[in-house]
Amino acid sequence: MRFTRTAALLAAMPLATIGLVLTAAPNAMAAPAYPAHFAAPYLQISTSDTGDIAADMSASGLKYYTLAFLTSSDGNCTPTWEDGGYSLGQFNSQIASLQADGGNAIISFGGAGSTDLAQTCTSVSSLTAAYANVVNTTGVDRLDFDVEGSVLSDTSATSIRDQALAALQAENPAVQVDFTLAVNPNGLPTGTGSEYALLQDAKSKGVKVSIVNIMTMDFGDGQNALNDAEEASTDTASQLAGLYGISTAAAYNMEGLTPIAGQNDDNEDFTQANASTLESFAAANGVGELSFWEVDGYDKPVGYAYSKIFNEITSGSSSGGGPDTIVGNNSGLCLSVTGASTSAGALTDLYTCNGSVSENWTINSSGTITGNNSGLCLSVSGNSSTLKATTDINTCDGDSYEKWTVNSSGTIVNGASGLCLSVTGASTALKATEDIYTCNGSVSEYWTKG
Repeated sequence: MRFTRTAALLAAMPLATIGLVLTAAPNAMAAPAYPAHFAAPYLQISTSDTGDIAADMSASGLKYYTLAFLTSSDGNCTPTWEDGGYSLGQFNSQIASLQADGGNAIISFGGAGSTDLAQTCTSVSSLTAAYANVVNTTGVDRLDFDVEGSVLSDTSATSIRDQALAALQAENPAVQVDFTLAVNPNGLPTGTGSEYALLQDAKSKGVKVSIVNIMTMDFGDGQNALNDAEEASTDTASQLAGLYGISTAAAYNMEGLTPIAGQNDDNEDFTQANASTLESFAAANGVGELSFWEVDGYDKPVGYAYSKIFNEITSGSSSGGGPDTIVGNNSGLCLSVTGASTSAGALTDLYTCNGSVSENWTINSSGTITGNNSGLCLSVSGNSSTLKATTDINTCDGDSYEKWTVNSSGTIVNGASGLCLSVTGASTALKATEDIYTCNGSVSEYWTKG
């Protein structure tokens, strides 16, 4: 079976858990970045269902998928796809096609009942190399780690995994790391070997976590799956805010929600109406990701209905959001990204307002301003609070350097420094860069949202 759990586990644990699998492809060009809020359902792939991505995209418009699972099937550091034991590059052409169509993939490791690479690799260096090989082979730089069951309680594996991920991100800062974890209605379980302890260890080892994806499923027969999912989201956001020292809004933006699409293993049914309500809840609270288990076995039989519902968070239709231009009052030019780059660290500049996607921004209720072309946050270069520090786009990690207050007066004030977004040297020239400067009433500090 694609997804199984023993009756004993269900009886013993009201935790949300799942099992998932798929593959990817190297790409010569930079892969499309993720928007600030998106849907990426799990797809368990084998050679019998390799057309699901294209079919789902055609039916729903969804462009992001979590491909699961890579596991250790031979007791060493060679990852293989769980369903069928296929080699790492088996499905690369599908990932390349997805990226060429403007979409992207997340590759998930682990899952219920699997052997984790962190349990079979003999050293941090070998595990780091194995993860790097996945990125290089598939062309995917966003990795998800579904850690549950006995793997979760293996604290030695947790430590090795986190050291390897921190080393990987130091070598390749483009790599994003997500964790998929079981949850209770009152939040992540705590204590030694728990889901919360795993995040504490990752933080202590220096892993930069993009999304904490909670499995809002299998809460117990007779429980209300929708209500429990929303309660779990709220309480987890509070935990993340405390752990990372961020606002509740930023914590929601760091959160992913993953129910089972339809019949759960505890006999509860997460209906399409439930999915629509959860999507509205997620959009209203600024949740970063919606996902579900699973495209082929659960959503394909109902015409990809859950994909269609959850994809609304990507377009922002439920939250009323949409792209804005940010125009300098002194120049009449648009805030843009230099060279229309989608790379972390790319500077911002002024450019003729020409409708380019690199000039489109989403001003979020969380205080972040995300580039629609990159999905990255407007930030201050190097997390500096000094006068004339430049601004750039960077990974949305919840810190105050990427939080801004957009005032009715037209100033845009940085949350870390209290300084205003300004144009370097008060220039009105094309490609003039932006910086932060003392809010002094200069016209170069005033902007109009288009």
